Amino acid sequence: MSETAVKAPGVPDAGRWKALVFIALAQLMVVLDATIVNIALPSAQQDLGISDGNRQWVVTAYALAFGGLLLFGGRIADLWGRKRTFVTGLAGFAVASALGGAATNEAMMFGSRALQGVFGALLAPAALSLLAVMFTDAKERAKAFGIYGAIAGGGGAVGLILGGFLTEYLNWRWTFFVNIPFAIVAAAGAYLVIREPQGGRNRSPLDIPGVILSTLGLVSLVYGFTRAESNGWSDALTVGMFVAAAVLLLAFVIVESRVKAPLLPLRVITERNRGGIYLSLGLAIIAMFGLFLFLTYYLQVVKGYTPVKTGFAFLPMIAGMITGSTQIGTRLMTRVAPRLLMGPGFLVAAVGMLLLTQLEINTSYAGVLLPGMLLLGLGMGTAFMPAMSMATMGVEARDAGVASAMVNTSQQVGGAIGTALLNTIAASATTSYVADHIGGATSRSQQQLVQLQGQVQGYTSAIWFAVGILVAAAVIALTFINAGRPGGTTVTGPAAGDGVEDELPVPVVAH
Repeated sequence: MSETAVKAPGVPDAGRWKALVFIALAQLMVVLDATIVNIALPSAQQDLGISDGNRQWVVTAYALAFGGLLLFGGRIADLWGRKRTFVTGLAGFAVASALGGAATNEAMMFGSRALQGVFGALLAPAALSLLAVMFTDAKERAKAFGIYGAIAGGGGAVGLILGGFLTEYLNWRWTFFVNIPFAIVAAAGAYLVIREPQGGRNRSPLDIPGVILSTLGLVSLVYGFTRAESNGWSDALTVGMFVAAAVLLLAFVIVESRVKAPLLPLRVITERNRGGIYLSLGLAIIAMFGLFLFLTYYLQVVKGYTPVKTGFAFLPMIAGMITGSTQIGTRLMTRVAPRLLMGPGFLVAAVGMLLLTQLEINTSYAGVLLPGMLLLGLGMGTAFMPAMSMATMGVEARDAGVASAMVNTSQQVGGAIGTALLNTIAASATTSYVADHIGGATSRSQQQLVQLQGQVQGYTSAIWFAVGILVAAAVIALTFINAGRPGGTTVTGPAAGDGVEDELPVPVVAH
């Protein structure tokens, strides 16, 4: 198809469902990588001689590169073309994973993780924006985003299972090598079957000041939260990072409002529906990422589960997410307004989280953990699906990459905030509990019991905060998001800048 060719309105790409398989596979690889390495970290640390002080960089190097470069990656997808960016991201991610698996020292490990983050920042927005421009019929779009939402939500828990298996039965290096076949299959499939609609590229010159300010601002923000977790909120460098992030991101907004071809056109985030989605999704991820961490430690340290058993314990949450996303969300997406899926979805997840505040040392898995995780998964899956779809709905095709990048940015920054904020709350609650109760423990076994009780007290204190955060996400979704249910038709592209704002928004594809 030539650059000037026009696709007939309403005629979808014949290979779109095959393309979805490879896009979903790539998304699964990126999401898996966020948690799979956590399970392998103790073994890798021991093998490579990484100090306790430096081990956080295995996670932080990835998070900084990924979170900092997402907006840039989204803009590159709009400039180069999403298919080319997608395949390049997959190839680079595979190479970086091979380097991580072959690491012989900590520098090589940290470098490979940063490189994974760089290519992940190309890959993630390209994947989501490909879906946005390939699926234009409302019902098909609901199904496609249902599958994508289930993977985005449940992939992290799958990573815990796979990480447990690979670490326990092979060795930690396979948590990196496993990405290579994923990337090769996804890249080959994408190259052969994806046909990106033409005419949707944004060929404006790159906004270099915007790239620099947004990257430095997001890196400062993510690093500030990561450092707060290990060094405390009053640490001078932590405070400095937050101040720098505020100044840089404010400067970024000012620059974007004035330059001719901005990296992030403010129209993408100031539209109330998309703004509400980015904000509520970010808050939900804050609550969820902290919970993953606490439940992993609770099951392994307090309950004595093996890594593999811990992974399997998360299966109800995965099942709930898949059901919520592909069944509830997909079936109702074209029948009710998105806020009526997102708001109640976050509230159902909050009820699941509320059950988990009842955790004690001897809590029954079947009585508390199972229903809690099932409700959490159902609620999150139901909410994620319309959020992923609405975040790119109605944007001009030239902005699809950067709108997709904003979804990933809210998730990545939310994950960094959630881990640091809730971990800090848990740690201070544990310290306080142990200080109050250790005096009455006379034997070593009693002291160990107090320590375990203190840990559980810390987890439940933080989970109470997570409940409140989910309720806030529900309120924002119900208040900000006012779009009606998506219509069943496809609207073909307005001229750039026409600003299609409709009470019943439908996907817009430029031709």
